Amino acid sequence: MSMITIPDFPKTKKLKSIAVLTSGGDAPGMNAAVRAVVRYAIANGVAVSGIMKGYSGLLEGQIEPMKLSSVANIIQRGGTVLKTDRCPAFLKRSVRKEAANILVRKGIEGLVVIGGDGSFTGASLLEKETGFRTIGVPGTIDNDIAETEDTIGFDTAVNTAIEAIDRIRDTASSHGRLFLVEVMGRNSGFIALSTGIGGGAETIVVPEAALTLGKITGAIRRGIARGKTSSIIVVAEGPKPGLATRIANGLAKNGFDPKVCTLGHIQRGGIPTAHDRMLGSVLGAAATAYLVSGKSGGMIGLRENTVAFVPYRDVIGKKKTLPKFAMSLAEILAT
Repeated sequence: MSMITIPDFPKTKKLKSIAVLTSGGDAPGMNAAVRAVVRYAIANGVAVSGIMKGYSGLLEGQIEPMKLSSVANIIQRGGTVLKTDRCPAFLKRSVRKEAANILVRKGIEGLVVIGGDGSFTGASLLEKETGFRTIGVPGTIDNDIAETEDTIGFDTAVNTAIEAIDRIRDTASSHGRLFLVEVMGRNSGFIALSTGIGGGAETIVVPEAALTLGKITGAIRRGIARGKTSSIIVVAEGPKPGLATRIANGLAKNGFDPKVCTLGHIQRGGIPTAHDRMLGSVLGAAATAYLVSGKSGGMIGLRENTVAFVPYRDVIGKKKTLPKFAMSLAEILAT
């Protein structure tokens, strides 16, 4: 784990009271970020409140003041102690206006949003339309947020998937079997790519690369020709569920007997790795420092392993691409 470069945080204090929420899919390390927001704020004389259940809880007024003890013994826990939710109602301008009114009535001047692209979209619109200050912290296992090299939860999800592959490989080797392991990543292949390389997979299927059934079959046959008796194929789930099963059905028609293991939501849960605890702590503290100083309308991410502020306009709706050479490297290492 490389050490994150932490530049000096802003020292000015323009806000006296902030709130924090987690939104969208949960990710291991979110609790570390929440803990950092609360403790950094209090250390700098800023009142901080926790909002339960994301934007849904905000609209329901589920907002409570937080103390140092509110975040004791949570850094090692997966999920989020603030709970999370997806809030379709927040798509409405009138609803966002009411959300800002609720925060103002509570005496809150700024909001830290820990989540992904959809969560940042809500935060950005809230600020543009009402002037209420917001700042984002990238928390998603998919690592698909533009303009940040890493997101909270990604490292834990990859390690969880690799541990599963190591166990599956024992059975694959013992029985001479072909396994397709489906990992999360609806529109992004970052989990599949890192898991496939780290787990020594023979083939990796990601949304970003057009890998046909013929190419997959060819890779398996080349392995058999070299004397391989078992294979692991890592498959990113893709936008339509069941991709690994569909590939398995195609392989069966070509004379193979594939087995499918879908890891699903176990990748989201569990104890966060040291890396995700560190990442959550640093980004949460940085977001608080920037917000309190009056800097808002963007996300705190990592650029060249250094904490950086990135405007929402450079993040929201932008596509984060896989490293160019990564897929080629995976093929080379699998030969």
